[in-house]
Amino acid sequence: MPILVVNVDHVATLRQQRLGIEPDPVTAAHMAELAGARGIIVHLREDRRHIQDRDVSLLRQTLKTRLHLEMAATEEMQGIALAEKPHMVCLVPEKREELTTEGGLVVAGRVDFLQAYVKPFHEIGIASSLFIEADPDQIRAAARVGVTHVELHTGHFADAPDAAERKRQRDAIVAGIGLARTLGLKVNLGHGLNYDNIFDFEAVPGICEFSIGHSIVSRAVLTGFGPAVRDMVDIINRFPG
Repeated sequence: MPILVVNVDHVATLRQQRLGIEPDPVTAAHMAELAGARGIIVHLREDRRHIQDRDVSLLRQTLKTRLHLEMAATEEMQGIALAEKPHMVCLVPEKREELTTEGGLVVAGRVDFLQAYVKPFHEIGIASSLFIEADPDQIRAAARVGVTHVELHTGHFADAPDAAERKRQRDAIVAGIGLARTLGLKVNLGHGLNYDNIFDFEAVPGICEFSIGHSIVSRAVLTGFGPAVRDMVDIINRFPG
C-alpha cells in the first residue's frame, strides 16, 4: 500500500518571509508524523530560499520516521547529504528564478555523471532517487544510473487545462510506473497532487509513496497541520496499492 511523505518546504517559505523563527518546519514535520505521515521531505536549495541547513540537521536528529532530502546534483549538496545521512536523497533540477520545481531532471546523456554522483550515497546505505518526467527515455536512463527509486513528476497532470489532457498525462504516468517497475525501480509520485486529483491514482498498482506538500500546507492554514495531514493519510490508506 502506498504511503504519504509530507514536504514541509512551504512552512519554511512562510517563516522566511520575515526571516524569523516561526512557523518552524521542524515542528510541522513532527506534527505530520503524529498525524500519520510515514516520512518527511525537504528541499535544501542552493539559495536557501526556504529550508535552511539547521532544519535538515534537526530533522535528521529528531524524526521518528524517514527524512528524504531533495537537492541539486552539486558538490556542496553532496557534502551536506553525506554528513547528515538522510534516509534518501532525491536529485532534482534547480533554477534560481523558478517559483517551484518546474519539471523533471534530464538524466539521458548524464548517466555516467549521475552514476558517480550517487555512488558515495549507496556506499553508506543512503537510498537514491531521481525526480523525472514519465518519459521512457528518462526512466531507462535512471535505471542505468543505478538509483533505487524514481519520483515521477505529476505537475503536468495536475496543471492540465482540460479532462482530455489530464487523462493523457495520467496515462503517461501510469505507463511510466509500469516501465520503471519492470526495470527494477521503486516508484514515487509527486508535484501538484491534492485532495481531489490524487484519486486518479487510487487503483494504480506499484506506487510506493505520494510526495505532497503545497496542498497540505494550504489546507493546514485553515484547518491546522494535524487535521490536514490526517485527511490525506485517510485518503491514501483507502487505496488498494
